[in-house]
Amino acid sequence: MRERDDEWTDWMRQAVAGDDEVYHRLLKAITPVLRAASRRGLARAGQSPDQAEDIVQEILLAVHLKRHTWDVSAPFAPWLFAIARNKLIDMLRRRGRRVFVDIDDFSETLADAPQAPTVSASEVEAQLKTLPQRQRDVLQSIAVDSTSIKETAAKLSMSEGAVRVALHRGLTSLAARLRKE
Repeated sequence: MRERDDEWTDWMRQAVAGDDEVYHRLLKAITPVLRAASRRGLARAGQSPDQAEDIVQEILLAVHLKRHTWDVSAPFAPWLFAIARNKLIDMLRRRGRRVFVDIDDFSETLADAPQAPTVSASEVEAQLKTLPQRQRDVLQSIAVDSTSIKETAAKLSMSEGAVRVALHRGLTSLAARLRKE
């Protein structure tokens, strides 16, 4: 391990001095190590390792663009892995918290799952009639007619905040009523 780091450091010094052949050799040597590190980082974050190659390419590009910032008196590996860590973190932040589940494992379970009950338009209308007029109008506009909060506010001469409150109260009231049934 130490031998490899010393070799990489020597190669990077030569590359910074202008030896393109050695620079190419360095990039080829670090690529599989970066690929493995990226896969491990993705796995630790609970992500699919299929994005490892994209991260490796970003790391190599950053190394190329930032190689002038590397201190030739310092070892190369810590500088490289700091870039790798930062690129992995950047990618994870861009993706957000997503959990990938292979649904093939659940195909039988999903096929046997009971279907959600359907509700007819007359049942929706009957439930809406139990609400106060303002809540009913807001729910009708947003939930049934698919109008935005802004458009509903303009149509009903209400503020957007008042529409949100009426929507929340109407939904809460309907949910409580449906739980009782």
